Amino acid sequence: MTSLFPQPVTPQIQPTRIGAHDRPRYDHYINGAFTVPSSGVYFDTSDPVSGEVWAEVARGTASDVDAACRAAADAFENPAWRGISASARGHMMRRLGDLIAENADWLAAVEMKDNGKLISELQMQMRYMANYYYYYGGLADKIQGDTIPSDKPGVFNFTRYEPLGVVACIMPWNSPLPLTSLKLAPALAAGNTVVLKPSEFTSASLLEFVKLVELAGFPKGVVNVVTGFGNEMGEALVSHPLVERIAFTGGPQAGRIINEQAARSMKRVTMELGGKSPNIIFEDADLEQAVKGAVAGIFAASGQTCVAGSRLLLQRSIHDDFLARLDDFLKDIKFGHPSDPATQIAPISTAPQMAKIEEYVQIALGEGARLVRGGKRARVAGYPNGLFYEPTIFADVTNDMRIAQEEVFGPVLSVIPFEDEDDAVRIANDVDFGLAAGVWTQNLARGIRMTERVRAGTIWVNNYRSTSTTSPFGGFKMSGTGREGGIAGMMEYLELKSVWISTGVEIPNPFIRR
Repeated sequence: MTSLFPQPVTPQIQPTRIGAHDRPRYDHYINGAFTVPSSGVYFDTSDPVSGEVWAEVARGTASDVDAACRAAADAFENPAWRGISASARGHMMRRLGDLIAENADWLAAVEMKDNGKLISELQMQMRYMANYYYYYGGLADKIQGDTIPSDKPGVFNFTRYEPLGVVACIMPWNSPLPLTSLKLAPALAAGNTVVLKPSEFTSASLLEFVKLVELAGFPKGVVNVVTGFGNEMGEALVSHPLVERIAFTGGPQAGRIINEQAARSMKRVTMELGGKSPNIIFEDADLEQAVKGAVAGIFAASGQTCVAGSRLLLQRSIHDDFLARLDDFLKDIKFGHPSDPATQIAPISTAPQMAKIEEYVQIALGEGARLVRGGKRARVAGYPNGLFYEPTIFADVTNDMRIAQEEVFGPVLSVIPFEDEDDAVRIANDVDFGLAAGVWTQNLARGIRMTERVRAGTIWVNNYRSTSTTSPFGGFKMSGTGREGGIAGMMEYLELKSVWISTGVEIPNPFIRR
């Protein structure tokens, strides 16, 4: 079979099995081996650029989930993992980081084939992704407990952090490998074992990536991957008695269901559930830079990003001028194949997501929003079945409209005017979400005040979409719970234990608590 994407640099990586119609066939990865699904059934995955099926993926069931969870639980107790030092875990993770860096272009090409994201952004993301494993590998042996100055005589009290056990990570389709690494890297550094469940739309890149995990020397069963549909295996994974924590990135509706299921057995959850983020432009902002920030906030990645600045709040004095500048900036935007470095707008990743975008555009028109630009599919030469959608701008939007309150997850921008700082804060916070926000002003005092008053987990001032593995990321309100990234992200995967050691000779009165 002719390769669909560049081959890995690392020669020991085993080739993917070939299935029907000369397509790659991806199996589960359980207990250190690629494993056919218990049902024997596979489903098709399509290229969003051509619309053509390009690979087959294992369709998992509760039986496959059980096998993966048991493998992870056995690995957690195995001295090959449980018995090694934190420093040894860190060394293993840094080796994985090296392998990612060596094979970044290969991983980017696979992810592009699966979700249609720009190769230029993916290559950058894959190279940076190595830093997740360097950073958390370095943290692995630096998580320390405390010595507690107890007020009880004759005892020595200290705390220690320990791994939880088996962690289940469920990823979305828009950035499969980076979002996997935000969960996997700290979970492994803390000493846990992991079962990964990618989106049914984008499973291939994770099943290629896991080959690097194997080469890095992780013992079998430490990392497992099961694939399939959430409605067929999601509950089995979330409710499995061997799973201690659920880490989920996705939509709020699925998040609610997972949270409810996890609560039945008191499982811990970390959830990032999207947003309806305000990008706030004050009249004193550098408007040229703010236009770029508005574009980056909503049209980068075709709007398929959880932090999308999908509500553009413009101070009324600059509203018309800024809207004209933004419209002019977009007039020569380039659609094309995501492998072309000149392409600026890549396709929507999935057909259901395209349908959702089209539905919300009609909702906006029905609510009375004024269409300034876009509002329809883009026709791209050479790709008649490609899932391309034009950058879309709605003006005359009020914050109570559905288009301003509900996450579209596409290149659709709602423009809302505001009068002053208090009005901007009121509009920004008047939504169920609180994941991110942007503030554009040359007034430093105002910028700081806005970071205090806007209720969001990440706030950018005079920039948008900057991220780092060293910084915590997560949301307020319906945008989720817990944090990923930074030291805070590591602590989500650790259990705190308090230890009391008697230093006295005499046993105190057993009928009285000390």
